[in-house]
Amino acid sequence: MFEVIFLQFLNGLDKGAAYALIALGLTLVFGTLGVVNFAHGALFMLGAFCAVMFRQFLTLETVTIDPTQTSPWGAPLEIRTPLVQAWFGDFGAVLVNYSVPFSILITIPIMLLVGIALERGIIKHFYKRPHAEQILVTFGLAIVAQEVIKSIFGPNPIPQPMPTDLRGAADIGSWIGFQANVITYPLWRLIYFLFSVIIIGGVFAFLQFTTFGMVVRAGMADRETVGLLGINIDRRFTIMFGLAAVVAGMAGVMYTPLLPPNYHLGMDFLVLSFVVVVVGGMGSLPGAVAAGFLLGILQSFASMTQIKAIVPGIDQIIIYLVAVVILLVRPRGLMGRRGVMEN
Repeated sequence: MFEVIFLQFLNGLDKGAAYALIALGLTLVFGTLGVVNFAHGALFMLGAFCAVMFRQFLTLETVTIDPTQTSPWGAPLEIRTPLVQAWFGDFGAVLVNYSVPFSILITIPIMLLVGIALERGIIKHFYKRPHAEQILVTFGLAIVAQEVIKSIFGPNPIPQPMPTDLRGAADIGSWIGFQANVITYPLWRLIYFLFSVIIIGGVFAFLQFTTFGMVVRAGMADRETVGLLGINIDRRFTIMFGLAAVVAGMAGVMYTPLLPPNYHLGMDFLVLSFVVVVVGGMGSLPGAVAAGFLLGILQSFASMTQIKAIVPGIDQIIIYLVAVVILLVRPRGLMGRRGVMEN
């Protein structure tokens, strides 16, 4: 029984990591710019399709004719080789095999530019508008992005293979004193969890220990006073919007081997992640991360067969039930600032 509970806990950490990463970006945007960004799920999707485009580029093939070999019909045999493998040999094969992690290298600049362009081109015009208008315009942007991706890549999911060396399972049980092969867990899911922890820790360290981050935190607390000190806080907030887009994009890239990307991937995660932000507390970065992992773990345990036998469908609604209870008891969320969502 302990093994089952422990595996469900690991599943919860895996789900919670994805929720926490997206919610972290949502909270960065709300905390700095005061904008409820319903396009943030689309940024997660765009990051995933950066991985798709990168692999499609790497797997473009060159065709050569080998006259020494023939097909069953007697024609010279065509040999298809990925271009990068033809150009770079063994290194090209490594690029194709590890296309998902390598695609992060192109995702970072692409998502940074997308985030900055989005903020400067559209979002900045809605800073002082009601939240309802912000939701409408960003939700509209999300739908546009979704339809563009659908028109380019089609409506069907596009599987992204994980590296062959990382397709096995880790024997976690042996790490904690159990017999071998008692508790095993997919290696890529562990990598995703560790990747999420590193990104979350990096964002917090950036905000806590760098001058740029300290100015941003001061601007989140009192934007006008920071501006009166001669600091261009708007420029820093624009960069933070770009950073939030990068975090969402990288989360999408690394999730592609676990869930094949499709055009509505962003919407699937957006609603859940927005609930996570509300539960954690609007504008609270620690609250977003804590709520992400908490709700991921609760959803994982609710999906157990024994639990669903008692309350059918509980795994589909547990997050929303928790959100309702939290908002009734503590409207500002677990770690939200006093006065936020309490009027």
